[in-house]
Amino acid sequence: MEIEAHLHIPIKQIKVDKSEPPMALIAPPPAAEFFPKLIHRSKSVPSHLYTEQRRVIQTKTSMKTAHHHLKRHALRIVNAAVEGGGQARILLSDVVVKRPREVYRGRKWNAMDLTTAGVVVAMHLLCGFAPFTFSWGALSVAVALYVVTGLLGITLSFHRNLSHKSFKLPKWLEYTFAYCGVHALQGNPIDWVSTHRYHHQYCDSEKDPHSPIEGFWFSHMSWLFDTDNVTKRCGEPNNVGDLEKQPFYRFLRRTYVVHPVALALVLYALGGFPFIVWGMGVRIVWVYHITWLVNSACHVWGQQAWDTGDLSRNNWWVGILAFGEGWHNNHHAFEYSAKHGLEWWQIDMTWYMIRFLEVIGVAVDVKLPTQTHIQRMAFHPKT
Repeated sequence: MEIEAHLHIPIKQIKVDKSEPPMALIAPPPAAEFFPKLIHRSKSVPSHLYTEQRRVIQTKTSMKTAHHHLKRHALRIVNAAVEGGGQARILLSDVVVKRPREVYRGRKWNAMDLTTAGVVVAMHLLCGFAPFTFSWGALSVAVALYVVTGLLGITLSFHRNLSHKSFKLPKWLEYTFAYCGVHALQGNPIDWVSTHRYHHQYCDSEKDPHSPIEGFWFSHMSWLFDTDNVTKRCGEPNNVGDLEKQPFYRFLRRTYVVHPVALALVLYALGGFPFIVWGMGVRIVWVYHITWLVNSACHVWGQQAWDTGDLSRNNWWVGILAFGEGWHNNHHAFEYSAKHGLEWWQIDMTWYMIRFLEVIGVAVDVKLPTQTHIQRMAFHPKT
């Protein structure tokens, strides 16, 4: 393959377009300026002005060109891996593991590491009772909570609203959706948002909290079990001042454990052990892995439609499972956009919900890519 033929080339010989450096090579802005710069750069237009004429994956020519440039970006990562003693290519992908990360052995586990691993293992073990406790009522509870905690809580609230400020909601509704996210058992809003902002700030570099250049399983879930990982790479969290100044989010951080336990008690009162198995175990593990696939699969498998300079990919099956989050290359190209499924056929359930909230007058300042930004991020044929 083309990439293999170039493995011997030192990375310093690769020519990089200095006018649009890859994300991973951009010096991160100060945290206080991070979001103002995003919004200023995008000059996003209201959703209702985003017409069909602004369809984003523009032409067959650009899509063909995308394949060539995907190889070019992968080649940068490959050469970086060779320089750093990289090990092997991830199955069915051009992504090469630069430095495999061993999380489970050779280090001292602290109390939080053990607690995190214990909760994840316990939820998986609880799923083992699923075949013996099945009922349509229990399944219905699991599906309903999958939508409430996954769509409303994680993708709409934690991700697009709190992390990227893609739209604004009345505070009572913002807090309600954030509270739904707490029950996904993925951490409190302050910590979740901080980690995600660092991911974009240092995407697929050595400071990225969860990149597949350190191994597929590291990016998928292993990084969670080294709870000092983000602090060691990025320093003390200083990129969530907008959330830390709000008493509600500080309250959720202090009392985080209480809320899922309270939900479990309610489920037990309503339907006994089967509701615990399906409403907590099966549902939480399902939402876990769907969220984690965005970090792993969407940086390994799929297509790149935009010149983002990182490994982000559009992955259709993750897009369906994760309520539109699988259109990940679109997202990395236009981080501030409330809409990830930029083509009509790219299913994005989170966007449909945001659009509904906008239509009824609840969501405002809904941000979408501008034509200028679209043109800047598109792949351009080399002359």
